[in-house]
Amino acid sequence: MDRYQKVEKPKTETAISENELRITAQGRLRNYISYAISLLEEKGANEVVLKATGRAINKTVMIAELLKRRVVGLHQNTSTGSIDITDVWEPLEEGLLPLETTRHVSAITITLSRKELDSSSLGYQPPVPTDQVKPLADYDDGRVPEYNNGHWDGGAGYGGRGRGRAAGLLSLQNSYMVLTNLFSYYFTIFVVCFLSICHFPFFF
Repeated sequence: MDRYQKVEKPKTETAISENELRITAQGRLRNYISYAISLLEEKGANEVVLKATGRAINKTVMIAELLKRRVVGLHQNTSTGSIDITDVWEPLEEGLLPLETTRHVSAITITLSRKELDSSSLGYQPPVPTDQVKPLADYDDGRVPEYNNGHWDGGAGYGGRGRGRAAGLLSLQNSYMVLTNLFSYYFTIFVVCFLSICHFPFFF
């Protein structure tokens, strides 16, 4: 493709509801969490919806897991799929025709709700136990932990100034549950992508 250049197509602006968060790979995890908590705790929203594609899926799963451990009683429903994105390439040399390529991108939608969701859904998860929920106000400095370079930055029990052995054990337990859920999400996404490649559109 060295004889072509990619043409940036104008993005179609779609309306986004107040309780919907579009997660990107560039956005800061801390900002997303703070905004979601403000919707649930201050503005009285019953649910928040997290949406992401591609590389931002990992961050979206992490945000959902952290929110469930900051706000009591959040039911979760997760749905995965894929979208087709068409890229347009213009030739840099005469005699060549423009090209269009289509790529499949994984997508995820996570709904966190105070109200009970459809428990028969494959992506449903009940609220985490109350003793594993720690409101943001309980942190020493009120900061939301940030996940950077393979470790948690800031916040008691997540690599900040310590609270002793109990905090470390709680962090280890939470990390194990997060990793377990991550494995579940990525296995689901793998199945979705596999079926998409094998042309099983009825699955979606």
